[in-house]
Amino acid sequence: MLEKNSEILFLYDARLCNPNGDPDEENRPRMDYETSRNLVSDVRLKRYLRDFWLNFGEDLWEKLGYEPQDVWVRREDESGLPRTVSAKERIETLAKIYNPGKKAKDLSKEPGFIEFLKKHLIDLRIFGATVPIGGANVGASLTFTGPVQFTWGYSLNKVEILPSSTISSTFAGREIGEKGEYGTFGKDWRVKYSFLAFWGQVSAIRARETEMTETDLLLLDQSLFEALPLMATTRSKIGQTPRLYLRVEYQDPYIFLGDYREPLKLVQEEGLESIEDVEIDFSGLKERLYEALGKIQKVFYRVHPAFEQGKIFAERLQNSLQGVEFKEVPKLGLS
Repeated sequence: MLEKNSEILFLYDARLCNPNGDPDEENRPRMDYETSRNLVSDVRLKRYLRDFWLNFGEDLWEKLGYEPQDVWVRREDESGLPRTVSAKERIETLAKIYNPGKKAKDLSKEPGFIEFLKKHLIDLRIFGATVPIGGANVGASLTFTGPVQFTWGYSLNKVEILPSSTISSTFAGREIGEKGEYGTFGKDWRVKYSFLAFWGQVSAIRARETEMTETDLLLLDQSLFEALPLMATTRSKIGQTPRLYLRVEYQDPYIFLGDYREPLKLVQEEGLESIEDVEIDFSGLKERLYEALGKIQKVFYRVHPAFEQGKIFAERLQNSLQGVEFKEVPKLGLS
């Protein structure tokens, strides 16, 4: 069980792609137009992680020290078919796995079923979940508040959206006895370059409710860096690269310093086109962490090989925080 709080900074960039489309605006990249900042929801970030974990085989889960895990929020059914799965259908499927002879409404009163959900669903332990019981008309639910919460991500630079071209797709007739073709048209919106930052908190007190473990937290450390390039591989998403992951673990479950993005400064906020153009000043964050030296126990980090400024920051931070244990996050070893 987790006994100490942590805070997380995750930096990545997006080039010539759409990091998070807004369905209310023709799927344009989400933007704060007043500041020209690109936005990415925490839901989008967690979707990469859930899809990543769904692709783990039993052998990999065992290698990581787990029984095979599942996720609560799925975009495919149990057979692997890509379709929307309702919450009611999902909980009844899990109830059938636990006890084929009972409905979820009856099992929700059994402590063993609650423990099964916590043990079986990796995203429930980490992010929490609202689990409906008994169908839409009943209104009852089990609510688990997750220990790991991310804010929306935003770009540190001012982002330009490239002019959209109209794209078309043509499909052959798909129904029995049907002839001809179907055509669809849409807009292809992309950012020129976005250097994005997420901040998150890990609450040890909340972890008592979902029974999130240190092993789960290490998996999160490893997965954030690896899920993005492996899962962001659709036509509109490809072009996103993790640059820096930092998790600072405190001495106890009562400490949080606040948003790590606030002290970060880009030397140049406009006209960026690639990671080579990014000049980031980490000194404010380094100073904030130095001032909290007596509250910090460990620092977990990982830096992309091409992000030289990230490497320098990690080295200088380690020199500054004397007596704090630094650990480079290991790769998962998927291949």
